[in-house]
Amino acid sequence: MSTTTGTRRTVAVVAPYYPPKVGGVEHYAARIAAALAAAPDLEPVVITTRPSGLRTTVTTEQGVRVVRLGAWLKLSNTPLSPLWPFQLRRWLRRTGAELVNAHAPVPGLPDLAVAVCGRRPAVLTYHAGSMHKGEPGSGLADRLIGGYERAVLPRVFRRAKALVAVSPVSLAAGQPHAVQITPGVDTARFTPGPPASGRPRTLLYVGRMDRTSAWKGVDVLVEAFARLADLPDARLRLVGGGDAVPELLALAGRLGVAERVEAVGELTGEQLVSEVRGAAVLALPSRTEAESFGMALVEAMACATPVVGSAVGGIPHVVTEGETGLLVAPGDAGALAAACRRLLTDGELADRLGAAGRREVERRYAWDGLTERYLELFRSL
Repeated sequence: MSTTTGTRRTVAVVAPYYPPKVGGVEHYAARIAAALAAAPDLEPVVITTRPSGLRTTVTTEQGVRVVRLGAWLKLSNTPLSPLWPFQLRRWLRRTGAELVNAHAPVPGLPDLAVAVCGRRPAVLTYHAGSMHKGEPGSGLADRLIGGYERAVLPRVFRRAKALVAVSPVSLAAGQPHAVQITPGVDTARFTPGPPASGRPRTLLYVGRMDRTSAWKGVDVLVEAFARLADLPDARLRLVGGGDAVPELLALAGRLGVAERVEAVGELTGEQLVSEVRGAAVLALPSRTEAESFGMALVEAMACATPVVGSAVGGIPHVVTEGETGLLVAPGDAGALAAACRRLLTDGELADRLGAAGRREVERRYAWDGLTERYLELFRSL
């Protein structure tokens, strides 16, 4: 039951999660699968996990065959199943996959794909710096993560034929067989809206809001927004899903800004583009190096929306302070509020940073050039 047709060679893209689940890793893997599907000599098959249920499903989505494996349990954000080693071998064989491109940092499925790929070359794309949370109550999780990053991950790196680091702070960066290919943005879709100075005073966050992703710092953003009482027309919109959303809205209530904070859920497609294009500022207040890139920042910059990010992880490699956006110390609600106030009140600054951000995206982050580098890497192996 091989998917290989004619002279096309099959690449298995293995990721713990995949659209319609929203996230940077998911979007990145989907872009690679789409580029493979469009190539005349390559063909993708995606192997990922189901959101629920134990049985394997096989579907065709956006012209790509997607195999979804069941998970027996979930530990923090990590789905797990003892059957995966056998299932991965079976599906790699059935689909005729000749190369594996696995996406981490979520342990489990990507590591196993590299381990069981046999003679097939494996390309491991690593999307994060250390996943150490450093949050209150995360002691056990941090010890487990530390053990994994010290003992298991180096072996996975050595087993892979090639490594792709998505930013200089990715744990794969600096390895002798690593190359850097950042995430990208569809510059024909994420296009500039009206000048930021003419938009409503909307402060926007786009991303996960899970308790296990507290390092995203959305609570810091809510606290910072509460300090903008001198801007009564300002609004904070939270785009994304997760089990921490009720807690964040409750925090807004305690801070007296509930009527000006709205959680709009997960948005995709033109709804997401419209939201980003219409915001006056987008903020990414992450607290740790787990934020190795910051996809939401690049999408905002493509829309000429000025951005504020924490000076942590990969964010300073995306945002140049005072040129393409503003940077603040991670976890500092006061500094974040001050930066957002500057962009909401200084129209000239907001427009200048927004325009510079668009130029930077066109120069460095257009998807077409980035996915072509992937195809060249796959062909070389």
